[in-house]
Order: sequence, then structure tokens, then C-alpha cells
Amino acid sequence: MTPFESPQSTASPSERPADRDTHFEVEQFYYREAGLLDDGRYADWLDLLADDLEYWMPTRTNRLRRQQALSIAARGEAAYYDETKESLAWRIRRFDSGMAWAEDPPSRTRHMVSNVVVHHVDPARTPGSTERDLVVRSAFLVYRNRLERDENVFVGSRTDLLRRTERRFQVARRTILLDQNVLQSKNISTFF
Repeated sequence: MTPFESPQSTASPSERPADRDTHFEVEQFYYREAGLLDDGRYADWLDLLADDLEYWMPTRTNRLRRQQALSIAARGEAAYYDETKESLAWRIRRFDSGMAWAEDPPSRTRHMVSNVVVHHVDPARTPGSTERDLVVRSAFLVYRNRLERDENVFVGSRTDLLRRTERRFQVARRTILLDQNVLQSKNISTFF
């Protein structure tokens, strides 16, 4: 099982922690990404995503302790997002067209990223990866305000496969796990 098949998994002991410089580079990448999202620069954000992107946010349910393995939807089951780069580009074009009523006027967001843990990928454990790729787990808090009184707070974790290209990192896979299992927001048009 790879870190992307189980949203709650962490890096395995066989995955080597990244050095300090790589860790710093990854954190700066995430801060830049958060700034692009908060500034509504979605086309620029899209450039940070790999062409073969898998962007997945499964739903979760309340379960007894003995059933915790079933609390998070599996691949192919219910998900808030199960996207590709192409489908995210379509969403962004829709925002820009003025036809996304839930985002007109647009939301104001603030993305906070913390608890960043970076490991080198073990290609034997993560199919489709190379030794240059990184598995990164982080925590996030996203605050969203729209109109006068609509406020939402989303809290959770992300597990990413970051691919190092010649110029920069790109997100090749992102698994997002919200801590909430019932969303109080009227819609979910925020990127994580």
C-alpha cells in the first residue's frame, strides 16, 4: 500500500528523510502555492501541477474505533474532489467565465500550511515514481469568507508526491483529508 492509497498513512521507515535544504525548498514551494491561491491566481497555481496529476479528497464518516479503517472512503467511492489537471483547468476557466455563481463575488481565502514532513520516495513502494520524487505530508488550515457573513474553516492534512523538474517542483499526486466529516459550507469551491 502506498502513501496515496491510505490518506492517513505516513512515510514508511524505508523512506529516507530529506536534508535541510530540500525541506526548506519544499516549504517555500508550499508558501508560494498558498499565496497564489489566496491571491486568486489560479492559472499560475495550475502551472505548479503535473500534467498527470491525481487530486483526491475522499469523504469520511464517523465510525466506532474498531471500524476506523472504514471511516475514509476508498478510491472509487464518494469524494469531494477526484480530479485531474484537465478537470481543475476546466473549473478555473469556469471561475473566469463568470458562470460559477458560488464564486461571484469571489471568496477571500487564507491558506496556512504547517507540520511539513519531507521524505525521499522509495520507487519500489510508490509505483510511477523516481528517486528524485518526494513524499510530503503537511497540515493545513484554510479560512474562507464570502459576502458579509459566510465563513468557513477547513482543517486537514495533505499527502503529496512532489516531482522535481528541471526548474521546480510539481505536484503529481495530492491526497487531501479533511478533519471534518460534515461540511457546514454552502459549497466547496476552494482548492487545497
